[in-house]
Amino acid sequence: MSAFLQCLSHTPLVGIVDPDKPILDEINSVIADARKKIELFEPELVLLFAPDHYNGFFYDIMPSFCIGTAAYAIGDFGSQKGDLLVPSELAEAAVQFVLDADVDIAISHKMQIDHGFAQPLEFLLGGIDKVPVIPVFINSIAVPLPSFKRIRLLGEVLGRYVAALDKRVLIIGSGGLSHQPPVPELMTANEHMKDRMLGSGRNLPDNERKARTQRVIDAAHRFVDDQNTLHPLNPQWDKWFLNLLATGQLNELDTVSNQEVSDKAGKSTHEVKNWVAAAAAMTAFGKYQEQSRYYRPVPEWIAGYGALTATTKNESLF
Repeated sequence: MSAFLQCLSHTPLVGIVDPDKPILDEINSVIADARKKIELFEPELVLLFAPDHYNGFFYDIMPSFCIGTAAYAIGDFGSQKGDLLVPSELAEAAVQFVLDADVDIAISHKMQIDHGFAQPLEFLLGGIDKVPVIPVFINSIAVPLPSFKRIRLLGEVLGRYVAALDKRVLIIGSGGLSHQPPVPELMTANEHMKDRMLGSGRNLPDNERKARTQRVIDAAHRFVDDQNTLHPLNPQWDKWFLNLLATGQLNELDTVSNQEVSDKAGKSTHEVKNWVAAAAAMTAFGKYQEQSRYYRPVPEWIAGYGALTATTKNESLF
């Protein structure tokens, strides 16, 4: 058994509101390098931790965690649309394994996902249906939110599950780092938006989908001119977090409150919990070692953009 850890930021704005070409080329080079390493690793299974942005999970029923035995990507912001290649029996067994370990998790036999899941599969594997994937949703924006400790425990359990399968497993954490795009909040939304957040937004009309996309694009342009139009990016926090993950100090996050994350780095920064879950899953294969790390604040994408690659210490590919 062997594992490869790849954490990667996602952004709906790539290709729409991009940074200057030298910066974009730099980021694309980081992604290309990760993809080459993954190709050498030849994964037989992907364990993917990712969030949602009120495209598949809503307040009618909002689980902290959910595993899909089937998953469909909606193709928002130009991301790939269609079915993921989910090994349904392995995914269903993963749910039972997690429950048997006394960690609560939901199951979906018809999971709807967005760019948070699709983009890393596209960028790192060339498509959403190239390698069998167990998709794991972690609620990262809809309060109340799970704690870092619960995230770590979930990751550790799922790591033990995939480690027992005797496969080459690519573990992906999608999301983060510091950012707070214009995501609606239930307590302050108008009645129409509340209805959408309560479930009617699962299949948005085309005109509303276009308007939603345009709102994010407009917000990005304003943010480039003035970071005070939204919660400013926090490179210091991002680098602190990256260092904890790179050095395996996941327990240090157990005492970090959700409010602290929101205050210091922005309300959507809770997406980093997908990175924590992925790193925690990696520990089931033994102590991991960092292979590469990247970070840059990218106002055009309203995000601190980062990547972290790690392998088990006995991995000799690199």
